Amino acid sequence: MTAETSSPPASAPASPALTIDGAVATITLRRPATHNRIEPEDLGVLRGYLAELEANRDVRVIVFASTGTSFSSGFDLGRLGASAASGENQFQQFTDDIENARAITIARLHGPVYGGSTDLTLACDFRIGVEGMRMFMPAARLGLHYYPHGLRRWVSRLGLGAAKRLFLTSRTIQAEEMLRIGYLDALVPPESLDAELRKWIDELLAQAPIPLVTMKATLNEIGRMEYDEASAQAAHVASLKTRDIAEALAAFAEKRPPRFTGA
Repeated sequence: MTAETSSPPASAPASPALTIDGAVATITLRRPATHNRIEPEDLGVLRGYLAELEANRDVRVIVFASTGTSFSSGFDLGRLGASAASGENQFQQFTDDIENARAITIARLHGPVYGGSTDLTLACDFRIGVEGMRMFMPAARLGLHYYPHGLRRWVSRLGLGAAKRLFLTSRTIQAEEMLRIGYLDALVPPESLDAELRKWIDELLAQAPIPLVTMKATLNEIGRMEYDEASAQAAHVASLKTRDIAEALAAFAEKRPPRFTGA
């Protein structure tokens, strides 16, 4: 299928790029000279892409990728003061957009990840990394009390002990520890990264679309201690009435792959 591409204006060639290929969208950070540092103006572009993808029901998986030797060095610290003076934390809003995205999100981590981008990737549903990569969160070293939703996300996804260890020591950890504490969902040699990513995408696209959306939302609510029994029960009951569940049962009986339609 032919890929569709949304490109930034010619005056901003280093802005993030969006490509759409069928059910898979890829958002790529493109500032390799600064290790894909995220500038304030990038946040509007990135949030715009997520809003566009939220409205595109054909897109079921969003991949975050980047260029150069690092995945990302995080938000531009030199402009942190100006961002704080605006009275709203757009980076927090951006990471919340990722966490709450309808589509399943995957971070393709081909190199080190630092600072705020460690939360960008943690907001994704899955993270695939490569041997030899590393990460650190230097907030305490920089005198910064991290934004609240990021702290909540780290504790809910990695546990209190791991969150304290990484935030309060600013310690750099290597790929093997990233996998051990649950920051990474898969760790592969660099040359196997794209094959591993394809495997995850294929597995996700083979699932029934509706429960991927509803179960992701419920699991996130549980993780944030915002669980609503009534909405979770309603989603369960609704799934029992879909054509997809009937198709899945028929496919099982006929020993063939199901053909889901998202209905």
